Amino acid sequence: MQPTSDRHWISFEEQLQRLQARGLQVTRRDKALDYLARVGYYRLSGYWYPMRQIDREAPKVKGVAVRRDTFIPGSCFEDVVRLYVFDKKLRLLALDALERIEMAVRVDVAHRLGKRHPCGHERPECLHGNFAKRPISKGQDAGKTGHQVWLGKYRALLARSRKEPFVVHHAGRYEGALPVWVAIEVWDFGLLSHLFAGMKHEDQQAIAVQYGAKDGQTFARWLRSLNFIRNVSAHHSRLWNINMLEWSPEMRGWPDELNPGRMFFYFSLMQHLLGVICPNSTWGERVKRLLREEFPVPGNGAWSLADFGLFERWDAWPLWAGR
Repeated sequence: MQPTSDRHWISFEEQLQRLQARGLQVTRRDKALDYLARVGYYRLSGYWYPMRQIDREAPKVKGVAVRRDTFIPGSCFEDVVRLYVFDKKLRLLALDALERIEMAVRVDVAHRLGKRHPCGHERPECLHGNFAKRPISKGQDAGKTGHQVWLGKYRALLARSRKEPFVVHHAGRYEGALPVWVAIEVWDFGLLSHLFAGMKHEDQQAIAVQYGAKDGQTFARWLRSLNFIRNVSAHHSRLWNINMLEWSPEMRGWPDELNPGRMFFYFSLMQHLLGVICPNSTWGERVKRLLREEFPVPGNGAWSLADFGLFERWDAWPLWAGR
């Protein structure tokens, strides 16, 4: 089979020529070539996508307008680069917050499960029956319980950490069984969020109320959403205008203007949780400074901070106005 026209190798110079032929302005050719060589055409394409013209004649695909290859007049490669750099800084801020949230919730989970049994994460009787006893009915894990699937992932992470001193210590003295307050050191955010969702309701509730969640199920949805954001950020994917509708958690008493399908909702959630974990954190100030001072506003209006989910007077909301 012959390769299609958009699936053959072209040089960085040819990539830039193609973009210019489609109407993308380039002020510094050397800088543009450098970014294509270091970041890549495909990754940058996610940032210039809003600059592509909408095809008014083509029918929408799953409710989304089809875009032409040609660019809106006034589209500039330098604006694309500035948006890419802004998004990179946004991801780093997300990872900073999520690390602290993950560490704190790990300790909470270990504290509750450890009270039931030192190895409560491995013992089905310490967890909710739906997670520990009910078999999964569909998919590749059919016939296993959620806990069995979780244990498989945990043991895989444990095997990768087998040379860590704390793992070697317990392997030599306690037949390899790590108490839960040690086991948390090998968990990732996904493992944490799945185990929390499988805890007994009373344990979930005890943790959830610490963070202002209505109940354990709500807090489990928060963790699932934040785990998704953590994965997006850790894999250097585009974050700033990603659609989050499938991950919408519940938050009572927040402004009606907030859109749970947009990223600002989840940055607000992180700000809320950090207010519990480390009230003196300057993370929120750093987020505000980035949004106010470094967001690139393109001359052709292809994007705005409304795509991030900001609303009028967002910084007057007590959550962001300063503590």
